[in-house]
Amino acid sequence: MIRYGASLFVVLLAAFCAWAPMQPDTVERWYAASVYPAIQSRLTPLTNMLPFAVLDVLLVSALVFVVVCAMGAVRTMRRTRSPRPLAGLVWTLLSTASLLYLVFLVLWGFNYRRVPVSQHLELSPAPPIAASVAGLGAEAVAQLNRLHASAHQIGWKEGEWQDPELRRAFHATQQLLSNTPPARVGRIKSSLLGIYFRWSSVDGMINPFGLEVLANPDLLPWERPFVAAHEWSHLAGYANEAEANFVGWLTCVRGSVQMQYSGWLFLYWQIASQVDPSDRSALTDKLNAGPRADLQAIADRLRRGQFPLLRNVSWRVYDRYLKANRVDEGVRSYDEVLTLILRARFDDGWTPRVRGRDQ
Repeated sequence: MIRYGASLFVVLLAAFCAWAPMQPDTVERWYAASVYPAIQSRLTPLTNMLPFAVLDVLLVSALVFVVVCAMGAVRTMRRTRSPRPLAGLVWTLLSTASLLYLVFLVLWGFNYRRVPVSQHLELSPAPPIAASVAGLGAEAVAQLNRLHASAHQIGWKEGEWQDPELRRAFHATQQLLSNTPPARVGRIKSSLLGIYFRWSSVDGMINPFGLEVLANPDLLPWERPFVAAHEWSHLAGYANEAEANFVGWLTCVRGSVQMQYSGWLFLYWQIASQVDPSDRSALTDKLNAGPRADLQAIADRLRRGQFPLLRNVSWRVYDRYLKANRVDEGVRSYDEVLTLILRARFDDGWTPRVRGRDQ
């Protein structure tokens, strides 16, 4: 009875945490600014020391646990000729999933409920218009044409998490946007999920149970700096994809030539997917041969590796996951970075104006 009571408490608590309203100011003050930085600053350096992905171990362990529980239930059903072991199996899996959900919330998930970064920024009241998007696209084209030769001449090195310039730019961006303690950067790891990333066109993710970064093994050198900065933004508590894109892009434009190039490539890709075909053609025509070849290489990578059915199913599942965690836009939140950039007020050097802070 004690065991059943504890399991019932865990299930009810998980349901309460999933559905109960929470004030973003409270989450920001008690979790995002206090509890989470204390966890992240200890857990990420710990997983950084491991050359393998902790998530791989957790997934294999979870699979073994389910199989063992299922086999035990089947054996008991055959011996007792009763369906009760099946109900016990369902309850065990439900209570275990509830416990994992609570661990997820404490380790990272409550970041979905913090104050949006847009509330910290000075924003123009009007939504962006098509001309503004086209203008930002023209800026991206100009930056790519300017940076391409230098970025490729210097080249890219793997091991982004040890790049002092990228780390400096990331910490500077955090200090610019928030007064919370700076996040520790994560080692970019390969994973057993690499083939899934390839098939579903996923560039990377963080493991919320180990606060580590996993990346698509097929990423091209000029993609990796932005992907690293984007995933580090998640480690810093920016759970919303638009916010992680915004922080990742700000990090890159504050970094070296290679990082700037990677950031502008990402932004150009976002813009090209949002404008109408005529504007997209106009932007493409202005690109020099070098940036155009790099963008084509990205498109070829995605096309070569993707499994369309799995990709579509995966993104639908992720859309539901985001909405379940109170991101109403779902996967469309990726594209909201353009709205955030176009509405934010910037000083020189793409420095966003933060409310209540002297510039």
